[in-house]
Amino acid sequence: MEESTIWWLMAGIAVAVELMTGTFYLLMLALGLAAAAIAAHLGLSMPLQIVTAALVGGGAVVVWHYLRRKRPGDPSARADRSVNLDVGETVQIDGWNPDGTTTVKYRGATWTAIHRPGITPSTGLHRVSELVGNRLLVDPL
Repeated sequence: MEESTIWWLMAGIAVAVELMTGTFYLLMLALGLAAAAIAAHLGLSMPLQIVTAALVGGGAVVVWHYLRRKRPGDPSARADRSVNLDVGETVQIDGWNPDGTTTVKYRGATWTAIHRPGITPSTGLHRVSELVGNRLLVDPL
C-alpha cells in the first residue's frame, strides 16, 4: 500500500471521529495528515512526511486555539434573543427601590427588574438586556 494512501486513510478517520465527537481540533489534525499525504505524493521521505504532518496539524491547532481565545465569547443564553424573546424589549420604569430593584408591568404580569452594577438607576424607558432568574436586567435607553 502506498504511503500516501495510509496518510489519506488516517485523515479520513480523523474527520470521521471529529464528526462523532464534535471537536474542531481533530479537523486541524486531519489537515496535517492530508499535508503529509501530499508530501508523500511529492516523493518526500517518511521522516519529512511525519514532520510535515506535525508542523501543519500542530500549527493549525495552535492557530485555531489562539483565534478562539482572542475572539469574545458568545453571549450567555440569558442574554440571547433567540433563546429569550424578552431580551431587547422595552419597559417603563417609574421609580427604584433602595435595594436596587423595581417592579414593572410587562406582558400582563408584574416583574422584578434590576439594573446593571455600576449604572445609576434612572426612570424612563429601559431595554431588557437579559434575564437573571425570574428578574429582568435592564439598561437605560
